[in-house]
Amino acid sequence: MNVYDFDGTIYPTDCLIGFCIFCMNRHPKMWFTFTPKMIKVLIQSKMGIIPEYLMHRRLMQFLTLVEDFDEQIESYWNKNEKRIAPWYLSQKKDDDLIISASPTCIIEPIANRLGVRFVATEFDRQYGVFTNNLMYAKEKARYIIDQGFPKIDNFYSDSLSDTPIALLAEKAHFVSRRATRITDWPKLDSDTKKTVKKKIDIGWKVHIKE
Repeated sequence: MNVYDFDGTIYPTDCLIGFCIFCMNRHPKMWFTFTPKMIKVLIQSKMGIIPEYLMHRRLMQFLTLVEDFDEQIESYWNKNEKRIAPWYLSQKKDDDLIISASPTCIIEPIANRLGVRFVATEFDRQYGVFTNNLMYAKEKARYIIDQGFPKIDNFYSDSLSDTPIALLAEKAHFVSRRATRITDWPKLDSDTKKTVKKKIDIGWKVHIKE
């Protein structure tokens, strides 16, 4: 089984932010109602003032403003499906798993078009809250373990935050340059591996290669 991150990995940019801008262009008043908040959140995250999960949740709150969501998400992927990385399309398999921190309501339509399985962050668009954990970093590894998936042959991601799940794979690949360059996952020293293993509580359950 091959597992893929989505944003920056098989898709060149962040689909949540891309969809947000797409919707604001179609509903110009959103530029005034949401843009200041979006800029503030991104700056706060960059400066380390707010944690990653809170940044994602606040950005996802724009989804509560999109009344014609179903129409807009279909239009978004009609326009942007062609941006899926060609290298991924050439090696895509039916048992692939896409695992993403972006909301399910955005990832599901494109995963269905690709004909592959997926897991993403469950977000309630009515109330603007997560309904499960943010599918980010160690939560991805925990999901794989809890669901009892078979071994991961290859894992692809553009973010070192995905190191916990990269350590579960037989082979991990680092993606860069807007989903166009693939290299081996950076080497980690033994102390770093032990720290990661401890944080996701899997030392007794899964063998992480030293």
